Amino acid sequence: MNSTPLFYYQDILFYTSLIPLIGILLLVFISSEQQKLLKVVALNFSSLPFLIFLCIWGAFKKSVGTFQFVTTLLWIPVINLNINLGIDGISLFFLLLTTLLIPLCILISWNSINSNLKGYLISFLIIEFFLIGVFCVLDLLMFYIFFESILIPMFLVVGIWGSRERKMLASYYFFLYTLLGSVVMLLSILYIYNQVGTTDYEILLTFVFSDFEQKILWFTFFLAFAAKVPMMPVHLWLPEAHVEAPTAGSVILAGVLLKLGTYGFIRFSLPLFPQASFYFTPFVYTISLLGIVYASLTAIRQTDFKRIIAYTSVAHMNVVMLGIFSFNNVGIEGAILQSLSHGFVASALFVIIGVVYERYRTRLVKYYGGLVHTMPLYISVFLFFTMANIGFPGTSGFIGEFLIFAGSFKVNSSITFFGATGMILGGCYALWLFNRIAYGNLKSQYIKQTLDLNKREVFIFVPLICYTLILGLTPDICLNSIHMSVNNLVENMYF
Repeated sequence: MNSTPLFYYQDILFYTSLIPLIGILLLVFISSEQQKLLKVVALNFSSLPFLIFLCIWGAFKKSVGTFQFVTTLLWIPVINLNINLGIDGISLFFLLLTTLLIPLCILISWNSINSNLKGYLISFLIIEFFLIGVFCVLDLLMFYIFFESILIPMFLVVGIWGSRERKMLASYYFFLYTLLGSVVMLLSILYIYNQVGTTDYEILLTFVFSDFEQKILWFTFFLAFAAKVPMMPVHLWLPEAHVEAPTAGSVILAGVLLKLGTYGFIRFSLPLFPQASFYFTPFVYTISLLGIVYASLTAIRQTDFKRIIAYTSVAHMNVVMLGIFSFNNVGIEGAILQSLSHGFVASALFVIIGVVYERYRTRLVKYYGGLVHTMPLYISVFLFFTMANIGFPGTSGFIGEFLIFAGSFKVNSSITFFGATGMILGGCYALWLFNRIAYGNLKSQYIKQTLDLNKREVFIFVPLICYTLILGLTPDICLNSIHMSVNNLVENMYF
C-alpha cells in the first residue's frame, strides 16, 4: 500500500468525509426561519470537500496504480473488521464529480424549495457523506453499508420534495428495486467473510475463489449493481423517480447514483471474480444492447421532458457496460470517462428542464416551442449539452464513446456495430427534442414570461460546460491519472 500525506495529515480522506457531518451538526442548531443562513452553511460545507479533492488530485501520483492516501481505522478488531480508506485513479474522479454536483444541487434549489428547507439540505449533506464513503472505502462490508445507506436520504428527497402526486410511488419504486438486489449481495458478502476471514478489499484481491463460487457470487453482485446502472429489466424505477423528483434530486440521481453500479462492476465484479466476468460477458452484452435500443426507441415516443432524458440515461449507461466488459485498458478507460461525461451532461440537461419548469410549471413538450425567440441564452446552453449528449466531437461524450467502441471492437465487432447503431437513435431523439423546444411558433398562450437565464443559473451551468469541454478537448488530464489504476486492474484479471 502506498500512503501519501497531504498537508501533513495522513488521514486526509477521513477528515474530508467528516466535513458534511459537521455541516449537518451546524444546520441542526440554526433556526428553520433563517433560511438564507441555512443555505449558505450547507453550500459552504458541501463545497469544501470538492476543493480538498482538487488538492488531492494535485498531489496524486499518476505513475502509481495502487491505492494512495490510505487510512485504516479500527472498527471491530475482534472479528477483523476495520474501516480502510484509500483512492486510486478510478475513484478519484468519481469523488470530484460527487463533490461538485452536491453544491450545485443546493444552488439549483436556492429558490424552489421552501418547505422544510433544513431537512432538505441535511438530506443532501448526508448523501454527500455516504457517496464519499462509497468511493473511498476499501472494505467490502463497509462499501455495502454506504452503498445501501444512500437509499434513505434519496427516498426522502423524492418522496417529500417531489413535484407531483405520484412521488411516494416513485420513491418506493426506487427503494425496492435497488434494495432487493442488494440484500442478495449482503448474503454473498457474509459468505466471503466466512471463507476468507475478512472483507478487506486488498486481501480479497489475493484470494482465488473456485469457478463455481465465482459464478454464484458474480451473479449476486450483478443483481445489486445492475439495478443501479440501470439495466433491463430492472430499469423501471428510473423514469418514475426522475419524473417525480425535484430538479436537484434528478441531478444527483443521474449524475452520481447511476455511477454506483458501473463503479461496483469495475471495483468488485471484475477483479474479484474475473473468470465469472468472462463467462457472463455474452449475457451482459445482450442485456446492454437491448437496453440501448429499447431506451432509445422509448425516449422517442415520450411526451414528458424529464422522462425523455431519463431514458437517454438508461441508453448511455448501457453503453458504458460495453466498455467495462471489453476487458481491455481502452474500453474500461472509455467507460470511466463516459461515466464522468454522463454525470456532467445529464445533470446539465436536468437543470435545463428545471429552469423552464420553475417558470412555466409544466414539463410536457407540447406546451413549449419557439423559445429561441425569448430565451436565446437558455437555448444556446441547451444546444451545447444536446451536442454533448449525442457525442459531438470536442465534447466529453465523443471521447468516452469513441474509447468504449474502440475497446469493444477488439473483442467483438458485431457488438460494437449494434451499440453504435443504438447511439444513432440517440442523436435522433436528442435533436428532435431540441427542435421542438427551440424552434417553431412561440406558443404565447402557454409561454407568457420572457425571462432568460439569471446569474445563479449561469453560475450553475459554467462549471458543467467547462468540465464537458475539458474532458472533450484534453482528455489526458484525466486519463493520465486513470491509466495506471486501470492497467493494474486488467493485469490482475488476466494473471
